[in-house]
Order: sequence, then structure tokens, then C-alpha cells
Amino acid sequence: MTACLYRRCIMNREQRKENKQGTAGRVILASASPRRKELLAQIGIAYEVVPSRAEEKTEKKLPEEIVQELSAQKASEVCARLEEQGEDGYTVIGADTVVSFQGEVMGKPKDAEDACRMLRILQGNTHQVYTGVTLCQKSQGHPARFCTFYEKTDVSMYSMSAEEIEAYVATGEPMDKAGAYAVQGRCAAYIRGVCGDYNNVVGLPVGRLYQEMKRKL
Repeated sequence: MTACLYRRCIMNREQRKENKQGTAGRVILASASPRRKELLAQIGIAYEVVPSRAEEKTEKKLPEEIVQELSAQKASEVCARLEEQGEDGYTVIGADTVVSFQGEVMGKPKDAEDACRMLRILQGNTHQVYTGVTLCQKSQGHPARFCTFYEKTDVSMYSMSAEEIEAYVATGEPMDKAGAYAVQGRCAAYIRGVCGDYNNVVGLPVGRLYQEMKRKL
């Protein structure tokens, strides 16, 4: 991070017009995830990045509850910081993604061994990907309003040999991904099918997000 709090994305005239029509003021992404930034840009939303400093702790057990609580923590932390600085007129987007298979909830792997363990479980099976999203809107002169939701997508994988798993993990790609794989990356070679929102698996269900921004905000 530079001395400046925000890292602004370049906004062209069309993006500014879209923001005025579809959202309340500035849009702020509470995440430094390259995938989430790409997805927001893909649908034409101009945004700023203010990564959350939330601790991201939860006692929830169900994946849909986990991602909703963590996304709310992220959005709330950034919103509180902005309010302390006297900022107004913005919408903060917080998001969190996990993978779930037969009761085990998987976040990002701790190390290469953990990544291999996750992939050994997921390969040849169908698992679920959950992404929770929280929108925090602060309008001029009004208290912040929150909207939280989640999306679930089923992902089926082809079988992977031990050698294929080790080779994939050795690329480093799985290390910052929930479930230790990137559906949009090299692991695409092992994806049999996706039932539901593909972008949800990447890290942000932008279709649902945009509709909620129009409906709620």
C-alpha cells in the first residue's frame, strides 16, 4: 500500500455513467483479490480498492453462514474506517469464498502438503463453492445500510493422479485459492462441469451482485 489510502481504478466516462445509474456513489472493493477486481471490471463497474483488515474469525459451521459472516466482517471494517475519516457517499463490497465437500469446509491451503490433501479429496467428485457477499451503503447524511447474501455452485472434477496433483501444486497456483484450485487457471484441465454461477467459483457472483446493488441500493 502507498501512503494514499485508496488505489483508484481508472474510470472512463461510460463507467462513471454506469456507476451513477446502478449504485450509490463510489464503489469500494474490500479485497485485493485479482480475480474479484477482474470480475468487477468485466461488468463495467468502476471501483476503488481498500483491502479489509478484519481478523476474519468465525464460529459458524455451515459454509453459507461462514462466508456471509466473513464477508460482513470485511465490509464492516472498511466501512468503519471510512466513517472515522468522515467519508460519505459510497458502497463497500465485502466477499468471502470457501469450498465444501461432505461436511469439510476448505479455505486457502496452509502449505503445499495441505493443497495436495484438498485436491486428493476433491478430485473425481462433485463439491460445492460458496461465496458470501456483503454490501455496505453509506449515503450522504444517513447511517450505513447492509445487505448480505450468498451463492452456491456445484463443481465436478475429473480424477487426478498423484503425479498430476503434485505437478499442479508445484505451479504455485493453488496456494491462494479456496479449495486449492483455480477454475479459470490450469485446473480447468480437470473440471468436468459447473452447475450454477461460474463467476461464483472464480470468487464473486457479479450477476447476483449487480442485481442486488440495483434492488437494495
